[in-house]
Amino acid sequence: MTAEPTAAVRPRNRRQLIVEAAGRVFSERGYHWASMEEIATRVGITAAALYRHFPNKYALFAECAEIMADRLVAAVDEVPSEAPLAELLAALSRVTVAYRASGGVYRWEARYLHREDRRHLRAKFGHVVARVEEAVRRERPLPMAHLRAVAALGAIGSITMHHTSIAARRAEELLSASATRVAATDPTLAPRGAVRPVELPAQPVPRTRRAQILAAAIPLFARDGFASVTNGQIAEAVGLAPSALYRHYPGKVDILAAACLQAAGLVTQGVDRGLHDVADPYEAVVALAATHVAYCFEHTALNSVAEAEVAGLPDDLRRPVVLAQREYIAVWEQQLRLARPELDPRQARALVHVGFGVVVEAGRGLRWQDAQHHRDTVTALVVGALGL
Repeated sequence: MTAEPTAAVRPRNRRQLIVEAAGRVFSERGYHWASMEEIATRVGITAAALYRHFPNKYALFAECAEIMADRLVAAVDEVPSEAPLAELLAALSRVTVAYRASGGVYRWEARYLHREDRRHLRAKFGHVVARVEEAVRRERPLPMAHLRAVAALGAIGSITMHHTSIAARRAEELLSASATRVAATDPTLAPRGAVRPVELPAQPVPRTRRAQILAAAIPLFARDGFASVTNGQIAEAVGLAPSALYRHYPGKVDILAAACLQAAGLVTQGVDRGLHDVADPYEAVVALAATHVAYCFEHTALNSVAEAEVAGLPDDLRRPVVLAQREYIAVWEQQLRLARPELDPRQARALVHVGFGVVVEAGRGLRWQDAQHHRDTVTALVVGALGL
């Protein structure tokens, strides 16, 4: 006798499953490129079923960002207020690694939150920063405690911004150790063997109409996000009719691809200059750090666009950008392993991204105000994070 088929039982934690899947999709594709249909597919439900839990994509996105912030707040609140800094950073590393796949939501994508939601989220992150800063001041009474605290958190958060395969336990140990070194770094002291001031190649002068369109689009993309900028806004900034853009670029996404390639070209040229006549591996890593910091401060809008929007490019346009990024990281990895031979390739690659994470958060902490002493400060923090 055959048993009667039973109806599928809806899991009690379906809303949690939806949020976890959505966090991964938003982190991978970005807010505007993610679709409710793809999120539903990841969960194994229909889009109609998804809408029974969330009225629209924004509501789902806002909850993803809120939950990630709540996890970090819970992590620091579970650590006693007088606990060592290393214990606090280890707790934050554990939760960040555990939710690595969805943690990128709040790094670049939180700018799409409505003002009140963004203010609420910042208050929660402010609580996390305050706890870390308090421990930093207590254990490492050096200048710029707040900056060292946010830079340490940037080191930990870096794991959400790349896909290097590394065991969870090793990742936690690497992030925690790097963040502790950042917190213990005196940012007013130049790294040993610091190289000459960085001279980056200048951003090309927009002499052609195509170059003028690109130059006008970059700050708009950086300020409002690619998806929010219209062809009309770009055309108005250049003094053209919207239809005239198509004589120079097939579509808006091609302007974005050109921006990403320009960013890759500038940083590659900067590395070639920075490593010229540098033979010692330690000095080479310091030169790479100084060059990357200088690039991020000098070309803040361009770098923001290239980092935040590349995931939204179609495969054929993204491929050359990703290849250039991988080549850049490979240079870092090679020099870092020469300077620290005990590192394996995955550890070195993850540490390179730690350095990038420090630059992002320290740069934001300094409001990207480009001055040589700011560049020197952030370079010192990056070198500290790398364990040199």
